Amino acid sequence: MNSVFTVAGVSKWNNEFKVRFANDLARVKMLVKRGNTDIELIELPREMSKPEIVTFLKTTELYKHPEYAAAIDAADEKYNPLPRVPKKRGRKPKSATVVSMDAIKARAMIAAEAETVSADA
Repeated sequence: MNSVFTVAGVSKWNNEFKVRFANDLARVKMLVKRGNTDIELIELPREMSKPEIVTFLKTTELYKHPEYAAAIDAADEKYNPLPRVPKKRGRKPKSATVVSMDAIKARAMIAAEAETVSADA
């Protein structure tokens, strides 16, 4: 269920700015009652969803205030997350094993002896 809102802005609660969504400016009373300060709400040009609102708020005067901008950016990350890039899956490359020349010669001699034993049989 995608809700739409006609009013949005920011407020300070517990020393932290947050983006607020509402359907009328009467929301200010509720925010004040709950202890919010520095309340800045604006009427939106049309009904919008939360992702649309935070994108729109970046184009308003509110975004010019650094503390409001930080709250709007945090809401943007929440409501408009960047697409995740899938990790590549597959086999990991094997680490190179160092084999000495002596070990190779020893294997060759064992293989040659095995051939002569099987040829004699």
